[in-house]
Amino acid sequence: MQISGILLVLYAVLQLQGNTSTRVVITDAEPHTNVHKETLTWLSLEEAAAKMKEKKKPVLIDLYTDWCGWCKVMDKKTYSNPDVIKYIENNFYPVKIDAETKNSLSWKDKLYSYNAQYKINSFALYLTNGQLSFPTTIILVDDDTAPQAIPGYLKVPDMELILRYFGDGHFGKTPFEHYRNAFSATWK
Repeated sequence: MQISGILLVLYAVLQLQGNTSTRVVITDAEPHTNVHKETLTWLSLEEAAAKMKEKKKPVLIDLYTDWCGWCKVMDKKTYSNPDVIKYIENNFYPVKIDAETKNSLSWKDKLYSYNAQYKINSFALYLTNGQLSFPTTIILVDDDTAPQAIPGYLKVPDMELILRYFGDGHFGKTPFEHYRNAFSATWK
């Protein structure tokens, strides 16, 4: 029996006993819990570049826009998942970039600026090879590999597939189709 049902029964019993001064408030609110909600710590592009010099790890870029509804859903549902957070923080340098930022961005000694004609930062064009879609998850494996752009909203199991493919070192060794066919998601 649900809590609200128990409270209704309790209320009815008290009413039958003639205790009219008792007031029972029934609410749908969840009971307060002391559960600590983890959040992903996003780095700036400059911070990720500096960390790559200290220790080699791929960079994961969440390319988004302020107006993108699916970007917000991905933040709320995927990037807040404890398994996703833990895996990214252990295996990637996470960076969040607004594709429409008017700030200049520097990567590999090249400066990328805002393109007023297209209303987009040229770094977003570089990362996606001109195939803009939001959200897009970008993996920068190393200095010698082109950005790997995965467009669209990724649910947690889909994100697990992508993260483990790159984070566990399968990229460049195992064709993605083979890896995907053998992969079994464990995160929910």
